[in-house]
Amino acid sequence: MSCESENDDLPAEAEAALPGTLPEALRAELIAFRRDMHMHPELGNQEFRTTAALKHRLEQAGLVPRVLTTGTGLMCDIGTPDPARPMLALRADIDALPIPDTKTGVPYRSTVPDRAHACGHDVHTTAVLGAGLVLSELDRQGQLPNAVRLIFQPAEEVLPGGAADAIESGVLDGVGGIIAVHCDPRVDAGLIGLRPGPITSACDRVEISLDGPGGHTARPHLTTDMVTAVAKVAAEVPALLARRVDARSGLSVTWGRIASGHACNVIPQHAELSGTVRCLDLPAWRDAPDLVHAAIDEIATLHHAKSQIEYIRGVPPVVNDPVVTELLRAAQTARRGSYAIEDTEQSLGGEDFSWYLEQVPGAMARLGVRAPGSQARYDLHRGDFDVDEHAIEVGVELFTAAALIDGNRL
Repeated sequence: MSCESENDDLPAEAEAALPGTLPEALRAELIAFRRDMHMHPELGNQEFRTTAALKHRLEQAGLVPRVLTTGTGLMCDIGTPDPARPMLALRADIDALPIPDTKTGVPYRSTVPDRAHACGHDVHTTAVLGAGLVLSELDRQGQLPNAVRLIFQPAEEVLPGGAADAIESGVLDGVGGIIAVHCDPRVDAGLIGLRPGPITSACDRVEISLDGPGGHTARPHLTTDMVTAVAKVAAEVPALLARRVDARSGLSVTWGRIASGHACNVIPQHAELSGTVRCLDLPAWRDAPDLVHAAIDEIATLHHAKSQIEYIRGVPPVVNDPVVTELLRAAQTARRGSYAIEDTEQSLGGEDFSWYLEQVPGAMARLGVRAPGSQARYDLHRGDFDVDEHAIEVGVELFTAAALIDGNRL
């Protein structure tokens, strides 16, 4: 991976002749692979079927993939690594979400109850697989200027993310830079979104237990009114934090689960609340645990509830390296022209791709998956999430162009 200059692009005539486009037969095969993966989603660190399918297809291409030490996920080098020429790594995440697939009218709906590829990891995986197969053929033809590493990472959805385990497995050994894509249902298929600097946010998890004496709903004055207490924590902690943190840090607490009680006439003794803490910058992320603890304790105490708080560290923001971002810009320009690139904003979503960027420079692009002209309003982490499968081809050709341009710069 070369990081010599942000503007050291190939000449336009060389870009126009860049090899590594997607053959039609392989395009059809990749769509079928994505649909099969979509029908058989697996949760983090349980991706055995997915890992086996990837390993089998890469071995069919004459490659030598290695399963990670965690037992799922794998890495695979295309070409012969040269210690003097660091590789570019292409990263995909392979796990699914624990939610039901609610799509209708498609033949590739999930066959596993309460499991769905509702974040596009099947598209990410298929794009990196396709890029590996195309680059492998170019290597056989003597057209691959430098070795490239494929990383198929498990457990992205499991805080603090499977990236740390993948790094411990050695996926970054010999790597000088890393790139990835993430599906964006707000962007048309055929386009990518780029942003140098922070493109995602930090994301942590908080689990709260509240306890106090319960009793009869006829005599709430003799109890800790637990339902009211947990409701006040849910409503007032985010509002309190908004006045204790610089608004520019974007610190946000959002609840995903609340539970208390079993009968309409019984004030419960226990309540639970869990959610996520997100923020845009590193200083706010470092301060967040103490601030959140203090706010929860303050509101709980006001309502005579005893609080127990488990604050689970997640991931820091993904901060795109400007040079690697320009590599992605050059790659997309070579394939589809500069008009196929949009500026994108920083998201409050979290991504464990950030852990790789603690070690090597890298960048993540937003991959458009919305059918052009579509009125559908899909969103990530929803059971009806779906994509325009043209995005697979876009991802493959973005990855292959980036690998070729980067290798030719070395």
